[in-house]
Amino acid sequence: MPDQYDWLFGKGKGSSPDPSKQPQPSQPSSRPDGAPQGRPATPSDDATRAMPIDDRDARRARAGAAYNANTGTRPPTPPTPPPLAPTPGGTGTSGGRSRRSFVSFKTARRIIYVLVLAYIVSLVWVGLGVANAVARVDWEPSGTRPADQPGTNYLIVASDSRKGLTAKQRRKLSTGDAAGQRTDTIKVLHTGSGPNLLMTIPRDSYVPIPGHGSTKINAAFAYGGPQLLVKTIEQNTGLHIDGYVEIGMGGLVNLVNGVGGITICPTKAMNDPLAGLHVKAGCQHAGGIKALAYSRSRHAQQLGDLGRGEAQTEVIGQIGKKAASPSTLLNPFKLHRLKKGTSGISVGKGMGNVQLARFGLAMKSVSSGKALTCGIPISDLYVHWDKTRALKLIGYLKADKTANIPAGLCTPSGLPKSVTG
Repeated sequence: MPDQYDWLFGKGKGSSPDPSKQPQPSQPSSRPDGAPQGRPATPSDDATRAMPIDDRDARRARAGAAYNANTGTRPPTPPTPPPLAPTPGGTGTSGGRSRRSFVSFKTARRIIYVLVLAYIVSLVWVGLGVANAVARVDWEPSGTRPADQPGTNYLIVASDSRKGLTAKQRRKLSTGDAAGQRTDTIKVLHTGSGPNLLMTIPRDSYVPIPGHGSTKINAAFAYGGPQLLVKTIEQNTGLHIDGYVEIGMGGLVNLVNGVGGITICPTKAMNDPLAGLHVKAGCQHAGGIKALAYSRSRHAQQLGDLGRGEAQTEVIGQIGKKAASPSTLLNPFKLHRLKKGTSGISVGKGMGNVQLARFGLAMKSVSSGKALTCGIPISDLYVHWDKTRALKLIGYLKADKTANIPAGLCTPSGLPKSVTG
């Protein structure tokens, strides 16, 4: 049997294969497309190993071919699709920004909490400082007193004492050099179920003073201080006094300056050299010195001391309005200034911070016109009380029925409305 070529192992039996019978390598192609002769055109080996072209790249290639081969103009490039939205909670850039924004919000919220807490603490701290800065004095008289009554009655006293004022300050404030102490202002503030009522007791009221006979009521303060003055008022009116507030001349100046000044509204021009007062008619700003002169002047008032009582009510009401306003109570810096202005003010022992706050809010109602303002009813300018009308008015205060006071019984001067017009 002739030798055969073992096609599997590349050798024949007994002899080597004939080289002339082995397949020969293909010759280079002479076809235009580069394919070998005698076989269809196929991609080259390199082309078969290349990655498929992205559809987007293919479109761009075809667009470029159209530009090169045909018109010479480039077709519009297809818009690039928008990026995919970040997956919630992902770790990409957008997710990082979200986390950073959340962290920033939490930090800002904590800072705000700390600032608000510090603000509240400062308000409480300074507010308590204001209440604790005023001096406390003994004012409750001994012996028999009227029984407790509904509502609350505060006695407000402005003293003409020059204590604590230097000679230069006395000249600046036009206070003179009078010795001792008397009361230029005596007022009773009633608060309760009805409208608040501020009643003026003229300092020249002619009344009995325990242990001293009948004389002007302001002498009671000179004879026995707050305790004798309270006892005199209680015995002559039957009212039970529940609280006491005293302001000296220097204290009034400091207090007005402490609230940033007040507004006064004289109806006419006023000139009183003895009080150091020179003001034009109409509403105007007043600092401490002008406010003191305005509240002390009686020679420029048509009704003398009665007119001065009305001016004092105006000043006290304006102080209460400024001191109890939100712009003061919510501003630690203004509260600190108010604290400095409380020098020269005394309150009765036993008056707590809550009672002081109620007093301040009640004084605010005076300037707003929500409170009644009266002079105790009098019968003449010698300041004799009109007992019938006075006891009738006081009876409404004892019963805490200020809302029932008839028209004409409560007048600013205390004189009948028919006299004052």
